[in-house]
Amino acid sequence: MAARLAALTPRMLLIGVFAVLCTGTLGYAAEQTLTTTPAAAGTPQAAGPAVLTVPDVVGQAFVFAKGSLEDAGLAWRVAGSVRGYSANLVLSQSPEPGTKLLDTGAPLITLTLKRNSSYQQVGDAEDASPYTATAVQRADLAAQPLPAATTANAAPAVTTRSAVPNAAAPKARAPQSSPVKTAAAAVPKRPVAFVVPGARKEPLDEMPLPNRALLLGRWLDAHPKPTDAGVKHWLYQNEWIVAGARLGWWRGAEALQTLIAVDRRTQSVWGIGAKSAGVARQALTEVKAHS
Repeated sequence: MAARLAALTPRMLLIGVFAVLCTGTLGYAAEQTLTTTPAAAGTPQAAGPAVLTVPDVVGQAFVFAKGSLEDAGLAWRVAGSVRGYSANLVLSQSPEPGTKLLDTGAPLITLTLKRNSSYQQVGDAEDASPYTATAVQRADLAAQPLPAATTANAAPAVTTRSAVPNAAAPKARAPQSSPVKTAAAAVPKRPVAFVVPGARKEPLDEMPLPNRALLLGRWLDAHPKPTDAGVKHWLYQNEWIVAGARLGWWRGAEALQTLIAVDRRTQSVWGIGAKSAGVARQALTEVKAHS
């Protein structure tokens, strides 16, 4: 018996050593699998930058052109001797329509205007968007380093309207800032009050001007306290109605009369509106003279 144990001992030792080696190797491999596999699976995928398309606003009245640019997530400024009055027309834009730009926040579009001689240049001009512009970077040059925004490229966050707040960038602004498209009346044809050469025709997918003025009055009743977004919405609707009436749109005089009453109510509710009411009264005088 002792002789058999002596003969088996070397074999048992070899088997034990082999088992230890195998266990260590498998443990190391398992450890490597557990530590490396989740890290590889959790590697984030790099997302490409958003791309914005520059809309075509050449030929549009300035009040509509700046609305289109803001809705597209872009900033704007007016260059040249013709100032940013609502009824003036866009003569050229830079970058050109259809250009693809990287979304750097609010890429700057420069507009050159021509004066609309049918209307007086009354009120305050707006020559820059109410939020700071950012760098312009073409999407087709995205492989190149993106330049930082500079004061030379950025439009100042200044507006000549005392009632306009410092608004946030277009992506954060309230939906009320865009033209109201709900409850548009189904009017197949709207006769013009008078003809303005080269003026934009009234869009039939928008509600008629008198409806817009009435809706603004109801909206004011539901917002007794002014906010930055609310004031911006109120100003935009004022500009839309005044500009449309000056372009000869259907029942513009009626809309202006309603708007003047709304602006007077705004003075008692919010403490602002006298200036806008004065602009509406001047526009009403012009529209009646044209009519």
